[in-house]
Amino acid sequence: MKEKLDQIDRRILDVSQKDGSLSQRELADRVGLSQNALWRRLQALEKGGFFLGTRRKVDATKIGLDLTVFVMVRTRSHSDEWIEAFRTHVSRIPEVAEMHRIGGDWDYMLKVVTRGMGGYDSVYKRLTTGIELETVTGYFSMETMLEDRPLDVFG
Repeated sequence: MKEKLDQIDRRILDVSQKDGSLSQRELADRVGLSQNALWRRLQALEKGGFFLGTRRKVDATKIGLDLTVFVMVRTRSHSDEWIEAFRTHVSRIPEVAEMHRIGGDWDYMLKVVTRGMGGYDSVYKRLTTGIELETVTGYFSMETMLEDRPLDVFG
């Protein structure tokens, strides 16, 4: 595992997260390395767990998923067993794109991406059935103004 990132590693991470479709040759050119040197660094970064998979992002609206809801959940139970049961319960709902345990007035925040209000109603019913929750409320996104920005690997 790579212990410390130097500026070249950070540049590789920065360029890679902005355009995952680059070939190794293109990436090597952009970061100023030979293909062999880049390959060795990529292998070390991958082994170190710096890359979290490779997938293409799909435009939700183009496939009819036109509603994003941030669902806030409060619960009375905080045991490890309950948390794992809740995680399993939520993971069975494919419309839940993200799940976060948070601090503050709420315990969990879910990002639900679905087809309209009827789709959200279906998610809500599945979410609130079969597990005890104290309070559930949804905040409906009217416009995504900033999303999925590359991380500041130099900061």
